[in-house]
Amino acid sequence: MDLLCLGLNHRTAPVEVRERFAVPGHQLAETSAELAKLDGVAEGLVISTCNRTEYYLAGEDAHRAFAALETRLAAEIAPDHDLGDHFYHKQRGEAARHLCRVAAGLDSMVLGETEIFGQVKAAYAAALDHGATGPVLNRVFQRAFSIGKKVRTDTAIQEGATSVAGAAVELAEKIFGKLAGCRVIVVGAGEMSRQTAQALVSRGASSVFVTNRSFERAGELAREMGGLAVRFDEWTAALADVDVVISSTSAPHTVVLPAHIQAVRRKRKYRPLFLIDIAVPRDIDAACGAIEEVYLYDIDTLEQLAEEARHRRQRQIELCESIIGAELEKANLPGV
Repeated sequence: MDLLCLGLNHRTAPVEVRERFAVPGHQLAETSAELAKLDGVAEGLVISTCNRTEYYLAGEDAHRAFAALETRLAAEIAPDHDLGDHFYHKQRGEAARHLCRVAAGLDSMVLGETEIFGQVKAAYAAALDHGATGPVLNRVFQRAFSIGKKVRTDTAIQEGATSVAGAAVELAEKIFGKLAGCRVIVVGAGEMSRQTAQALVSRGASSVFVTNRSFERAGELAREMGGLAVRFDEWTAALADVDVVISSTSAPHTVVLPAHIQAVRRKRKYRPLFLIDIAVPRDIDAACGAIEEVYLYDIDTLEQLAEEARHRRQRQIELCESIIGAELEKANLPGV
């Protein structure tokens, strides 16, 4: 039985394509279980983050398994889209190495980011609990976690901006200058929002507002940050006073619209407003960037910061690749 991977990421697909294939966290288990029922597939697991959606399969016939999955994706998600334009296919050892690189943060937009390790573990736990995995995926994923941990422990790959949230804050500093006295509103109270808010406060932001559909969750995060919670149906009024908007919700549609900004432009005296959208699907309508004093950056913009980090840590990448290769060679994994 072979290990297979079909996926797309920030290198192969722009955000407008990735968001079409994004799988919400609460649907990972069900989607993984559905994969295991496809023709030619015995085990299945899906990983979905802001930068990637990847389907891991174990099957006797790789061609049949890939074809069944591509047919399903084309029919249910992108009937008018050529999947070959953005998806990559990996088998056996290549698929195992790719998974290890993902878990270690080597395949991330921000090199060495830490969130991905927990996201992969959560996806695996969801699939395992629903009986979607078996001997191949269990062994391969458990080994990938071990290798990912070794890479992070034995190298300096995590130095610098090691998370998407950290990179977003670095971008805000480059755009805005020092964040001391900066006023920020965080839209969405999930883990990404929490990390971003913490980074903002640590770099001098004087005021942090937090809004979320659950006001209770917004309040919890605001208290943690020493900030103020704003009800979700009232947050647009805060646009009159803030300098930076960091948006990372799980909404399936845009939540920040040009009309919201147009309504407060005069009150803001047309001061610059910086919008950083780190959500997939995107939270902020792209048309907001056409407003004269508004500067909009979506998650793909973070690739520039990732490239800078990649140049600084090229030697660390080589060391990480060496560790992954040596550990996989020792592992003798099934399906690889």
